[in-house]
Amino acid sequence: MSATEEPAADQPEAEESVEIEPRRVLVAGATGYIGRRLVSELVGQGHTVRCIARTPSKLDAEIWRDQVEVVTGDVLDPVTLKNAFSGMEIAYYLVHSIGADADWEQRDRTAAENFRDAAADAGLTQIIYLGGLGDDAAGGLSHHLASRHDVGRILASGSVPATELRAAVIIGSGSASFEMLRHLVEVLPIMTTPKWVTTRVQPIAVQDVLGYLVGVLANPASYGQTLEIGGADVLTYREMMDAYAEVAGLRKRIIITVPVLSPRLSSLWVGLVTPIPADLARPLVDSLVNEVVVKDHAIEEMVPLVPIDTREAIKRALARVRDLEVKTSWTDAELFGRSPAEPMRNDPSWAGGVVFSDIQSVFAQASPEAVMQEAASLGGERGWIVGGWLWSIRGLMDSVFGGPGMRRGRRHPTELRVGDVVDFWRVESYEPGRLLRLRAEMRVPGRAWIEWEVTPEGSGTRLEQRASFQPRGLWGRAYWYSVAPFHRFIFKPLAKRLALEAESK
Repeated sequence: MSATEEPAADQPEAEESVEIEPRRVLVAGATGYIGRRLVSELVGQGHTVRCIARTPSKLDAEIWRDQVEVVTGDVLDPVTLKNAFSGMEIAYYLVHSIGADADWEQRDRTAAENFRDAAADAGLTQIIYLGGLGDDAAGGLSHHLASRHDVGRILASGSVPATELRAAVIIGSGSASFEMLRHLVEVLPIMTTPKWVTTRVQPIAVQDVLGYLVGVLANPASYGQTLEIGGADVLTYREMMDAYAEVAGLRKRIIITVPVLSPRLSSLWVGLVTPIPADLARPLVDSLVNEVVVKDHAIEEMVPLVPIDTREAIKRALARVRDLEVKTSWTDAELFGRSPAEPMRNDPSWAGGVVFSDIQSVFAQASPEAVMQEAASLGGERGWIVGGWLWSIRGLMDSVFGGPGMRRGRRHPTELRVGDVVDFWRVESYEPGRLLRLRAEMRVPGRAWIEWEVTPEGSGTRLEQRASFQPRGLWGRAYWYSVAPFHRFIFKPLAKRLALEAESK
């Protein structure tokens, strides 16, 4: 057909996407960081998914729980593995001990051997494993990376074709490597670091990792292959820290490199200034001396994916921090509408951005509408009904530092709409009779909100008041701790007074 010819009227248009054939897929490690997100992707594509977990209840809170089968099993127990593999076609192996105990490397080898043998007995067609980047030929791999490579070799030594993907630092809220980076950069404006800050690394966004993991599923070209995956750019760890500070709106960090700082001391320091446990930080720090850069680009021919760069990956990981622990936020998102870079309910306690909260809960013998109306009438000429002098001082301080202070008042004494100003707050969300959330526009080293949510309870209403603060850097944390003592004179009395006012009317 020439370039000027029109296709026949009854000729179907080319499909824009390739139809995916549903597979029966087993996921080992579904309770982990990548596993939870991968299951969501697999379910979204229509695959039949079975998860194996030592403690199945850990998956009960997942929003995809009723769409998958969860069986009790342990990769160290061949009997439970045999039952888990029954009827499956393909299996993902996302298990790694990473320093759980003294013999963790031997445990990983034993677990991989059990998994390999169970897959062979069940007649599976593929094993997919996520390991770590690192050049075996260069030698000197850390125990952590060497163990990941050993596991890959064990899985590939059986009769079932194995596909091993190797990645470096995974950028996404909840990733141990990313959380270590996040907390170090946010807490320390000045850092003393070993020489490893000059080591080159090729970070990859978590959504791209998932794209590759799903892309090699039932992909014959990937069978028996060890494939390296990475993001769009190569940086040093120092440049990655600079990138994080830039995207997070922090001042460029001062990094002083010293010739001698042992991995043990480094991991203890990480455990002290970040919430990452020292026993988890140690193997991660050990691995920082190894250059982890993609050298084999074979994956590009198998999976048509264009990875994003580090700054964009960090931006996506941070985009949801403002809603962390705020009602009607990421925890209420639909299954397939949430970015994999966001935190999930059962991520570790150290995952996600730091958010400080003051939560008050009171009961009012009044209707939800009456209680919410009291909250919706705060500010302006009415004021804040408790601690008036403290609010005035805070408003004066804000004005001195160039903020709006308390002088803006409000548009209407009792009515609100999203976008309205209330003194130095702005209405971010308002559902009469249910929820009101105000976002602070005062000058603070971070982001702040106050919200009220009401729910019917018996003959009255339960009012939950939540003041939240997401700090920016060290000064943000110092600010919260400096004002926290005054909260007891404001927030608890405020919630009680709102309930009393509603009852009196």
